[in-house]
Amino acid sequence: MTGKFPEGFLWGGAVAANQIEGGFGFGGKGISTADVATAGAVDKKREYTDGIVEGIYYPSHEAIDFYHRYKEDIKLLSEMGFKCFRTSIAWSRIFPKGDEAVPNEEGLQFYDAVFDECLKYNIEPVVTISHYEMPYHLVTQYGAWRNRKLIAFYINFCKVIFERYQNKVKYWMTFNEINVIAYQSFIAAGIKLETGERKEEVIYQAAHHQFIASAKAVALGHEINPDFKIGCMLLYPLTYPMTCNPEDVLLANEAMNKNYYFSDVQVRGAYPNFMKKYFERNNINITMEAGDAEILKQGTVDYVGFSYYMSLVASSDKEKGGDAAGGNMVRGGANPYLETSEWGWQIDSVGLRIALNNLYDRYQIPLFIVENGLGAIDKVEEDGSIQDDYRIEYLRHHIMEMKKAVIIDGVELMGYTPWGCIDLISAGTGEMKKRYGFVYVDKDNAGNGSLKRYKKKSFHWYQKVIASNGEDLE
Repeated sequence: MTGKFPEGFLWGGAVAANQIEGGFGFGGKGISTADVATAGAVDKKREYTDGIVEGIYYPSHEAIDFYHRYKEDIKLLSEMGFKCFRTSIAWSRIFPKGDEAVPNEEGLQFYDAVFDECLKYNIEPVVTISHYEMPYHLVTQYGAWRNRKLIAFYINFCKVIFERYQNKVKYWMTFNEINVIAYQSFIAAGIKLETGERKEEVIYQAAHHQFIASAKAVALGHEINPDFKIGCMLLYPLTYPMTCNPEDVLLANEAMNKNYYFSDVQVRGAYPNFMKKYFERNNINITMEAGDAEILKQGTVDYVGFSYYMSLVASSDKEKGGDAAGGNMVRGGANPYLETSEWGWQIDSVGLRIALNNLYDRYQIPLFIVENGLGAIDKVEEDGSIQDDYRIEYLRHHIMEMKKAVIIDGVELMGYTPWGCIDLISAGTGEMKKRYGFVYVDKDNAGNGSLKRYKKKSFHWYQKVIASNGEDLE
């Protein structure tokens, strides 16, 4: 295989504000939906309490304390040679309740400092505007994204951060894994379903509001700074047919269409016919205002960001469909040809190449792998080292397949930001022991630990990968 990644390829790593920052009660930050999420485990779902309840441990309140340690952390990223750093802006740090007219200056100053620190080391900030976090007040007062009023609140938020950081941030994404609303409605959109509500109708109505918000944000961002690159972000749960039985193939296609629907609207600027027919068949009525179609058309994204961790299978034979497999908010059939992680996520590096080809063939616009990685239990040795060869192996094989997609298949790929480049709180379980990072953080599931940072073996390996622009993977 001859050829290289393009010059200027954005090597880096990804995190989310609610999973690293902490800083609860500091700088005028309001309560967010992430702040009411309890700790869970691989076999125990996280719960969302009605506000903050005394005596309950909420992992996001301290997280890994990036709020107070961002200079130390960004310096570590610079040592690895990061070209970019994907993070998010906590909406509740800028607008504590979400519906205020005037932003919180302390919150704005915090992100000024974070972005300035990145730029000091020539690290491009890549900012997700809404990443599994929104002011909790918008849930209790308005019913979250089921209410169209949230579009105006979101656009006000976007206007403030676009104008404030227009000379510091070039790359943006409107909503993290926007299709997760179909799987986990509260974490993605603050939707708590009420008794008697029609689940799909509520969820797809909320999704429509997010589509309009995203399109308006794209148009606004381009108006404020034409050089902005604003993308969508999709969870990509690649689904194979279990067999060559045409029924299995159809089921796999249907599973993927349920996810492509979200990127189709944001990339193509219109609802796909297969989803219109799905709404008709299931009597799902989506309220749209006059002018919505034109808003979607005028606010299409510049690139597709996506997360890729694993693949699933679909089978029409319930008895022979294999054991259930899951990961990253979705579940499906297990693939007998693949190994699984400690959390039951199927490891499929070739699937990343398939995903890249599928997305590029479908949309013909640049792609950005903004999440990929292995959650695992890491052990600190007596000498303080962390020998995470399993993580290196996972990432090596995924980068090799990514390289094939670029060099052999001609996919236009902007960059690669493995998830959780510094150990963080798991969104799905609230755990610390499910670690992804190149940097180890001394903290356990109960919140105990010094928060001291340690470089893992993978830190030095990824440093070589970046320095060689993906050539040295050994």
